Order: sequence, then structure tokens, then C-alpha cells
Amino acid sequence: MKLSLFFRRHRIATAVVIALFLVILPQVLTSAYHLRVATLVGIYVLLVSGLNIIIGFTGMFSLGHAAFYGIGAYTSAMLTTMVGWNFWVALPVAGIVAALFGSLIGLATLRLRRVFLAFTTLGFGEIVRILILNLRSITRGPMGISGIPVPKLFGWSFTGRGYYYLILVLATLTVATIYRMYHSRVGRALIAIREDETAAASMGINVFGHKVLAFTMGCFFAGIAGSYFAHFQRFVSADSFANLESFAIITMLALGGTGSIIGPILGSTILVLIPEIFRFLMRYRGVIYGLTLIVVIVYRPGGLANVKGVFEKPKLPKRPGKGRFGFGRRRPAAVTGESV
Repeated sequence: MKLSLFFRRHRIATAVVIALFLVILPQVLTSAYHLRVATLVGIYVLLVSGLNIIIGFTGMFSLGHAAFYGIGAYTSAMLTTMVGWNFWVALPVAGIVAALFGSLIGLATLRLRRVFLAFTTLGFGEIVRILILNLRSITRGPMGISGIPVPKLFGWSFTGRGYYYLILVLATLTVATIYRMYHSRVGRALIAIREDETAAASMGINVFGHKVLAFTMGCFFAGIAGSYFAHFQRFVSADSFANLESFAIITMLALGGTGSIIGPILGSTILVLIPEIFRFLMRYRGVIYGLTLIVVIVYRPGGLANVKGVFEKPKLPKRPGKGRFGFGRRRPAAVTGESV
């Protein structure tokens, strides 16, 4: 039985069990280090779920998701340390600023083919990193921004458990929002675009508009995650948002399963916990992500959720009435010269 099918059949019972487990988890994890790791998992659930809208639902390839993560982090850090804004105001503003940059990039590049879009977002990620390092009067360059204030609620300052429950609420709201969107007309339109843009356009779907919307939504959640990360770490620097971070986010999505709701949660949890459990492998983090991505694409394109996603290999149709040993099997159009 597919994992996604199991969760679909027992979704209420599964949701109740998972919710109870997550609520009581801080009572079990008494170590501050363990709570910190659990909080990091929540941050990556936000990031990977946002990227899933772009790659998994719509079929676009973004290789610079960490740039929008960094934009959200620096926006929130600068607003709270330099302007004196409250965290609860800076949080949504950081998401909106990241979404604004995402929509601008989308309007400029989403008419390009997939490979060109991927290279454009990769270049944008590097541009953001270089700007952070060179705009010293604003971002303090390589020194980063320190002393980012702790979030407060009714005069109570957040600690380890407070941070955990806050990211739990944000992650839950994010997953619930994406789940609702996935089962709406917008979600069905995005899936149709992923499967066949020409067919989707012929059915009256505004392909370009929906692409921009998906890209903007994914960047918004990245900005929210960045804002939270800045106040959780209380320090941000350009090193946290390099292209390696984008690669890590993509690997988590591929491992969990592109185009599924549960996939980002599974991929984020596993690839955050493995380097923490095997600390001696931290220096080989990039190697682990690279090998994981290769193995998933080649042997498990549906990820752990085992769903049809962007890495699924297309199946060639067979001619009816032919032999069982493959003779007469239809060859690809590129070989026969037929139109696709």
C-alpha cells in the first residue's frame, strides 16, 4: 500500500496521533539541544512545503529558494534591530517582501523554459548572497546582524519550548493552507500545468498567471521561515543562505516526494535528523545530499511518499496486440520522427 494512500484512508486517526505526539514532544525532549533540532525540523518543513508549491505542484524548477529565505531573514532582522519593529509585525512583512521579490522574478523569468528558469533562480541566489556581503551599511556585510530580539508575547519572552510551539503553529498553518489550496481550483490548475501546459491553456487556464501565483506563494513561506530563523538564531549572515542551502531544500523535497503534502514533512525530518545523529558526517553534508538526490531520482522518483511527481519517468505507450516479449514495442517519437 502506498504511504500516501494509507494516510488518505486513515487521515483523521493519523492526524490525531501526530498532533498529540507533537504537542507532548517538549515534555519528553528535556534537552535544549534536542528541542533545538526539533525546531529546525519545523523551519525546514516551512521551507520545503513552500518549494513544493513551485516544483511539486507546478513543475517549475527553482534552484535559488535559499535567496528568498535569506531575504525574509534579513528583512525581519533589520526591521527589528534598526527600525525597532515588533517581531509579530516583522514576521508577515518579511514574508510579503520575499513574496514581492518572488513575483518580480516570476514575471521576468517564468515564460522561459524549465532549464533557463532553473539557471536564472540559481544566479539570483548568488546575487542575493553577494549583495548581502557588499551592502555593509545595511546588512553589515560578512559580520552579519547580531542581537536580534527574542519574540515576546504579553510580556513573556520565548525560550526553547516557546520557540518549538511557535514553529509548530506556523508549520501547521502552512501545511493546512497548502492542503486547502491543493484541493481547490487553484491547486487543480497548478497540477494541470505541471502535467501539460498546452492542454491546460486549451482548457482556459491562465498558465502564466498561475505560475506567478505559485512562485509568489512559495517565496512567501520561505520569507516567513527566514524571519523565524533570524529570531530563533538571533544572528544572521550570508553563509546561512548560500546555494548549498537551496540544494539541501531541494533534496529534502525530492526525498519526501514532490507533489505530496506529507512529502516535505518526511524529507525535512529525515535530512535534518541524520546529520545531527551522525555528527561525524557533518563535514560531508553536501555529499550526503548529492547521493540522496541521485538515488531518489534514479531508484525512487516518487520519494518516500511514493507519488507521481516531477522526477517520475514518463512511460512510453505500447502498440496493442503485440507479443509478450516486447517485439513491436512503440519507440520514442524522437526515433520514429512522429510528432508528439
